[in-house]
Amino acid sequence: MRNLLMKVNYDGTRYDGFQTQPQGNTIQDHIEHAILHLTGEKLKITGSGRTDAGVHAYGQPFNFLTSSKIPLERWCLALNARLPQDIVVTEAQEVPLEFHSRRGAKRKTYRYTINGNRFPDPFQRRWQHHHPVKLDIFAMQQGLTHIVGTHDFTSFASRKSTKTSHVRTIFEAHMELDLSMCRDGSADQGVIHTYITGSGFLQHMVRIIMGTLIHVGEGKIRAEAVADILSACDRAEAGPTAVAKGLALWSVEYDKAGS
Repeated sequence: MRNLLMKVNYDGTRYDGFQTQPQGNTIQDHIEHAILHLTGEKLKITGSGRTDAGVHAYGQPFNFLTSSKIPLERWCLALNARLPQDIVVTEAQEVPLEFHSRRGAKRKTYRYTINGNRFPDPFQRRWQHHHPVKLDIFAMQQGLTHIVGTHDFTSFASRKSTKTSHVRTIFEAHMELDLSMCRDGSADQGVIHTYITGSGFLQHMVRIIMGTLIHVGEGKIRAEAVADILSACDRAEAGPTAVAKGLALWSVEYDKAGS
């Protein structure tokens, strides 16, 4: 048996997230179906984590055990020939049999993208949350600083969360402003990318953080109040859950294999 670690990029618009669901329209389902057609093996892959329906990913790791003798360098092309065009396997490597892509993950980074320009970008519309209303980006940056560290993130977790502990560590979080698509003399605000890196994330956690920060940017919540919302451990205190399409799993880091 070989343990293969791969990375996959996907546009999650048409899918119900990464992890398999009863309706069978997930990234995992399509990859397992492609492997079955390629090798004849009916197996289960292990992803580095879940993503919500409509969320995207750049290089999400997954691994699986296979008895296939297909050379490593042929796997990506062979799987991509059997996958929809919005799911693309980009890397493949052999790792120790004990490697587990979810348990071995040390740092995960998500990126959330807000298009603050007056008009949406038709070419990026499936990857951006269009928000033409004026935002106080500096206040949003100030609010973002309060989530860094080890905290109980109950206020920023879905009420449906089944995790026994909501304590997570956010290592770093920052915003980047891209003004390249702003029109001269317009009220365009640019494209705002927010990067959040942590040890792990709860269901809807990043989207609720972003919904709260959008309220900060709109002046509905003070930037300093984010700390109070966090300490309240009450989902009702935080802002709404931001739309899924603005979110993408950006990177997953490991100590050894998969780094």
